[in-house]
Amino acid sequence: MLRILQFLYSLRAFLLFVLLEVIAVWLIVANNSPQGAAFFNSSSAVIGSVLKTQSDVVDFFSLAEANEALVSENAVLIEALSGVQVIPDSMAIELDSAFNATYEFKGARVISNSIRFSQNHLTINKGASDGIKPGMGIFNHEGVVGRVKTVSENYSVAISLLNTGLLVSSKIKSNDVFGSVNWDGNSSSQAKMLYVPRHVNAQVGDTVITSGFNAVFPEGIKIGIIASVSPGADPNYLDILLNLSTDFSKVSYIYLVENSQIVELDSLYSKSEITNEF
Repeated sequence: MLRILQFLYSLRAFLLFVLLEVIAVWLIVANNSPQGAAFFNSSSAVIGSVLKTQSDVVDFFSLAEANEALVSENAVLIEALSGVQVIPDSMAIELDSAFNATYEFKGARVISNSIRFSQNHLTINKGASDGIKPGMGIFNHEGVVGRVKTVSENYSVAISLLNTGLLVSSKIKSNDVFGSVNWDGNSSSQAKMLYVPRHVNAQVGDTVITSGFNAVFPEGIKIGIIASVSPGADPNYLDILLNLSTDFSKVSYIYLVENSQIVELDSLYSKSEITNEF
């Protein structure tokens, strides 16, 4: 403490000078309108800059919460859009209720993801308490992501599309020819489209989307773009390679979709002794 006092005492002349300067500036600002206005304008700019920086920092750390809220709102809007009925330009045909699927959507965030294994999975920050159920489809703004496998109270584990055990019913958008998309365990940005007959005119650059033929995904969610087409080893089918539309190294916020009639459909498949591979 004594050394501090000695240090301050050695600076007594400088400290007195600073004090007198502050007093002089205050007298000038307080008694002269032009100088006062200039001072307060300058101080307001400095304070404004500091407050803006503080706000930017706070906003940065709240981005995750804001994004999750936006994903939840988007899920509600997607569900509302899925219920919009387009008036056809031809005679309507009554379909059985099993074909009139109703989908419900929820938003969530991925908290863990793998892409380097043959059986990759994702962990999601929502579970049974949020209405998440096994079998729900998962997609984001880019395309298909995977399917929910198991659920706990607050979390869920999902099978990624980058999982050799997952098949997704799909079709080529330009000609409505359907097949199944399956990851072959190689590149995390590519997958195979299986069971497309050799006579089909599949072109490089064609878009592949979900077919809507299974009870998991509605029709029209993007899966990828055809990168190559060749005869393949099987004499009956083409060998089609896709560039996946989803970048699995950056999957963060996702949507979950549930077909409200999936229980009825699964029961129907069970009674018919049909295995639903999707």
